[in-house]
Amino acid sequence: MTVSQPKSILLIIGGGVAAYKALLLIRLLKARGVGVRAVVTAGGEQFVTPLSVGALSGEKVFTDLFDLTEEAEMGHIQLSRAADLVVVVPATADLMAKMAGGHADDLATTLLLATDKDVLIAPAMNVRMWDHAATQANLATLTARGVGVVGPDEGDMACGEYGPGRMAEPEAIFDAIMARLEGNGVPRDLAGKRIVVTSGPTHEPIDPVRYIANRSSGKQGNAIAAALAARGAEVVLVSGPVRLNPPAGVTVQGVETAREMLAATMAALPADAVICAAAVADYRVADAADQKLKKADGAGRSLTLVENPDILATVSVLPSGERPRLVVGFAAETQDVIAYASAKRERKGCDWIVANDVSQGVFGGDENRVTVIDDAGAEDWPRMGKDAVAEKLAERIARALA
Repeated sequence: MTVSQPKSILLIIGGGVAAYKALLLIRLLKARGVGVRAVVTAGGEQFVTPLSVGALSGEKVFTDLFDLTEEAEMGHIQLSRAADLVVVVPATADLMAKMAGGHADDLATTLLLATDKDVLIAPAMNVRMWDHAATQANLATLTARGVGVVGPDEGDMACGEYGPGRMAEPEAIFDAIMARLEGNGVPRDLAGKRIVVTSGPTHEPIDPVRYIANRSSGKQGNAIAAALAARGAEVVLVSGPVRLNPPAGVTVQGVETAREMLAATMAALPADAVICAAAVADYRVADAADQKLKKADGAGRSLTLVENPDILATVSVLPSGERPRLVVGFAAETQDVIAYASAKRERKGCDWIVANDVSQGVFGGDENRVTVIDDAGAEDWPRMGKDAVAEKLAERIARALA
């Protein structure tokens, strides 16, 4: 996608080893016709040089707040407002703390405080730094102010540890930037809202080789997460095993089993809304084998199943002050869809149920036909693409949370 009209970003490169990915990001943006003017912090200069940044961007690179020549030619106030979007890559724990606290002790933080444009950050730090209460409080402050967040991902880190905190890949950051630059007329009416979305199937192990699962592809849940993020929400996507690229601007927590999905969902609270779009396995094997089970000679094998925790019901009945303002469940049915879905809503205690008839090839497909059931009754939507369903649902959620 090339932007329809010339756009430009101000790229602030923070002091982390992931700074090298900013060079790849610049190439992606320039190839799509986006202008890039860059600021490299003192820490960022330890990992990338202004010369390399300037060579790729084709623009002068700024580093010093008190450079008289730069102030005369541009000025930090003008620099903070000349671009269409300000992007921080990587956003270190220190930079996030300074942004949250309103510090302005170098060129980067002064620009961030002085800008009147949207800001998008790509956090990158050690897993313990990311999980620290101070960082999470700073993140909540920034998102409440409308700052967009892409990532971080979970994976191996330069420090040798593993977990959330690895910066999102340049392609994901690029997608988030392009979505913000183009906008496609989507209002940012969910800015400052935190929403948790569950998606995909769960895999319940029988032994190390086999598992119980269902046919869910995760396409609808991913589309919902993307549509909510496009409206400015801070989105946590708790996803079972799927073969999909993570949506841009969404924090993804990968899980496998229903119990892991419940734990990840509860850990992501508090939130303004929880959308339970995952097709969670109702049962798991009571005693999953730790070694591969062998065929019994000429005999069948019995498996004892126990009920999995009910994520939707658990979130729906949280006490006042802990329960999200809006809890939405999904009901995949093959017959008597409205009746079964309405009964499920009453039984679980959620606010809305999105019902769909999965007997018509919905699993794995690109289209869906749903009925949204709430206190007012049943609202039937025509068959449409899953992206369109997601956008329509996101609009409805935005109205409910306004």
